[in-house]
Amino acid sequence: MNRKQRLASRRHMEAGFDQLLKRAMDCAGVPASDRQDFLNWAVCNEWTRFREERMNKRIMIENRVRNLGLRFPNGTVKKEYYYEFALPTDEISDVELVGAEDTGLHLEQVADGLFALKGRPMNVTDYKLTLRYRTVAGEPASELVVPVAFNPNPRDLWKNIPTNEKVHYYKPDSAKEYVKVASAEGKAPRKNMVAVSQRGRSHAQEGKPRDDHFGLCHCDESDWYILTVADGAGSARYSRKGSEIACETVVDYCRGQLRDNPEFEEAIRAYQADSSEENRTDVTRRLIHILYNGALKAHEAIRDVADANEEVKMRDFATTLMFAICKRYDFGWFIASFWVGDGAMCLYDAETGTAKLLGTPDEGEFSGQTRFLTMREIFHDPDIVARRMRMTIVPDFTALFLMTDGVSDPMFETDLNLRDYSKWEEFAGKLRDGFSDDGISGVTLSDDSEAVADGLLGWLDFWSPGNHDDRTIAILY
Repeated sequence: MNRKQRLASRRHMEAGFDQLLKRAMDCAGVPASDRQDFLNWAVCNEWTRFREERMNKRIMIENRVRNLGLRFPNGTVKKEYYYEFALPTDEISDVELVGAEDTGLHLEQVADGLFALKGRPMNVTDYKLTLRYRTVAGEPASELVVPVAFNPNPRDLWKNIPTNEKVHYYKPDSAKEYVKVASAEGKAPRKNMVAVSQRGRSHAQEGKPRDDHFGLCHCDESDWYILTVADGAGSARYSRKGSEIACETVVDYCRGQLRDNPEFEEAIRAYQADSSEENRTDVTRRLIHILYNGALKAHEAIRDVADANEEVKMRDFATTLMFAICKRYDFGWFIASFWVGDGAMCLYDAETGTAKLLGTPDEGEFSGQTRFLTMREIFHDPDIVARRMRMTIVPDFTALFLMTDGVSDPMFETDLNLRDYSKWEEFAGKLRDGFSDDGISGVTLSDDSEAVADGLLGWLDFWSPGNHDDRTIAILY
């Protein structure tokens, strides 16, 4: 159909409509003189009624949306936010949430009639978000203001005041060490060591020094590993020095004892071949010379520092201490340990599903008062061997963990949990996976580069309400 034909068709339709309209007005008895006025009145009247009905429908839908009582719960800055709510999508369309982009959140339709406000809020403030939607064609968009507030992240409320470097017995606020042990050609892969220590938030808040310490050593001559961790008592003004002296003394003493000790090595082999009482006693006697004397040497070294200063007492250097010596033989690993104080030391093996606690922590069911290396009675305890020393032989293991209570308390909560393999499995999972809510990555213990130390130090920054002590962990893996 060409343009001329289309115009003709339209004129024909208009003429037909005029005829119908004229016939209707004739039937209604509308005089010819009033017909134009009548038409104007009728159109205006119907248009007004049409608009009123459309507006009333819009108001009814708006009231239904308002009566849903939509409220967005408050969130926390830097924490994942997710809130689902329903809307009558059979009556409304083009739903959007104006202002959500300013909060770090976004609106998403997750199902028919179901929406979700999600994301990670970035700012501490109160927002008024506008829910905008369409109801009836031809009507302007409807709006509903919905307030939402985001509270500060508790982590952001803590200060991190650097320790004054002029303070007596200053030590850096964090420390890390990684020891890679090269494997000999044709031999089984050797294990590596990593240790990190981070000043706790309670100390950082006041600019106080880190009290924890650690020590690592691999004896190249004899292939023995030495790991030690110490937690200086928060109530002792120079405990940071006490923990340092304890770790350094133990490492130096054990290294000297293990550098060339064929009698001890032969006793271990004899005990592995025949675990008789005689052989066990022989190994234990030699271990006492190394472990007990190592702890005693540390005690005496702290005492010497205290005695050199008339203004301090030995209790001013109070510290816990745990350490282990380990070596791989052709029959497996020999591991021996000494432990005084709280924290945790555990031999964890994911392959066999075992977690062997290498000592008994000095505390009750929940974290509380502990005992310290600086106490003289520690070395006069008749049960010191049974209570504080352990030795074991295993084919292999996943990791040997030593940690202060700044790590063990938030991770395990009770001493009973320290003896539960599933809790250690859970801990290993947290170490591997990190803490996504805090933006903290996990640590890959199979990694054989120094990056594992940086990763582990970052991992120590995990958030745990009420647990803000110094955190130190050493791992043989």
